[in-house]
Amino acid sequence: MEMEMKETAPQPACHKATDRVDPYGFERPRDFDSYVDMMDEYVAVLNRRSLRWTQLLQEKPQVEKNVTVKRFVRKGVPNEHRARIWMAASGAQEQLDQNPGYYNALLTSEHDPKLEETIETDMPRTFPDNVLFQRKAEPCLQRALFNVLLAYGHHNKAVGYCQGMNFIAGYLIIITKDEEQSFWLMDALLGRILPDYYSPAMLGLKTDQMVLGELVKAKAPAVGQLMAQYLGIWTLVVSRWFICLYIDILPIETVLRIWDCIFYEGSKVLFRVALTLILQHQTVILQARSLGDVCDCFKQITRGDFTLDCHTFMQKIFADPGSLSMATIDKLRERCRQEIIEDEHVLP
Repeated sequence: MEMEMKETAPQPACHKATDRVDPYGFERPRDFDSYVDMMDEYVAVLNRRSLRWTQLLQEKPQVEKNVTVKRFVRKGVPNEHRARIWMAASGAQEQLDQNPGYYNALLTSEHDPKLEETIETDMPRTFPDNVLFQRKAEPCLQRALFNVLLAYGHHNKAVGYCQGMNFIAGYLIIITKDEEQSFWLMDALLGRILPDYYSPAMLGLKTDQMVLGELVKAKAPAVGQLMAQYLGIWTLVVSRWFICLYIDILPIETVLRIWDCIFYEGSKVLFRVALTLILQHQTVILQARSLGDVCDCFKQITRGDFTLDCHTFMQKIFADPGSLSMATIDKLRERCRQEIIEDEHVLP
C-alpha cells in the first residue's frame, strides 16, 4: 500500500488550537501552547531552510555526502524533503533500487503466525495519542505500520520483532507516507546504523550504554563519579533514550532533527544528544542523593524549554560535548563490548 507524499512543511496552524493536535497527528494537551509559541518562531527558520534546500536540490538533484550537505542537515531538513534526504543519506534508496519488488514479495509470502500475533498485540499500544493511528482515522496508519513490521520481521529473522521497533516504524511512516521507504529506512537503522540493538541479546544496546558511561566520565567527571555508585544505572536511565531513538523522550520536532543527523552521520549523534542533556543539567544531577533521585532527574532533564527549542538544542549538541569522532566511539565500543561478553560468559 502506498500513500501519497505530502509536499508541505508542517505549520503550527494546520489544526485548530482547540484540537491541541500537532501537524504529525499527536495530541498535546499539556504543552500545546508552548509548542505553538515555539513553532511561531521556528516556522521562519523552516521557511528559510526550505528555500535553501530547494535551491540546493535543484542544482544537485543527486544527494551527495559533502561539507555543504552535512551543514544543511545539521541545520534541519524541511519536512517536504525529509524522506528523500533520509533515503539517500542512509543508503536506503540504494537498497530499494537494487531490490525492486522485494518488499511486496515479503508481504505476499507465507507469514509466521506467532510473528503476526506479536505485532498485532502492539498495534493499539503504538501512539494511542496520535489521531493518525486511531482505528477511526482515514486512512488509519495501523495497517501500514503492521505491514512494515511484518515485512521486516521476515526480512531480518534474527531480530524478528521486539518492542520499540513499532515506534520507530511509526515515525518513519508519518514522515515518508510510504511503506516501502519506511521498510528500507528500518533496514538502514536496525541493520547498519544501530547493529545489535534489537537482537535477542541486545549486545549493541548494552555496549552503547556502557560507552556513554565512559564518555560521561571523560566529559563530566563529577556526574560520572556519582553514577558509578549505582550498579546498572545507565541501563535504568538511558536504555529507552537509545532503543527508541528519543521517541516519547524528547519533543517530536527535536526528535526529527536528531534523526536527520543520525541518518546522515550515524549513531554517534545519539551520544551527542545524551551528553548535551547531561552537561546542561550537571548541577541538577549532582543534587541527587539516591537511585530514585537520579532516575527522576534523568526524566526531568528531557523536558521543558531547552529540549522544545529544537533549533537551539541541535546547535548545542554539536558544541557542548566537544570533539567526538566515530573512531573514538568505535574504540570504546570494542572495549566495552568485550567486557560485556566476558562478564556475561562467567555469569551462572
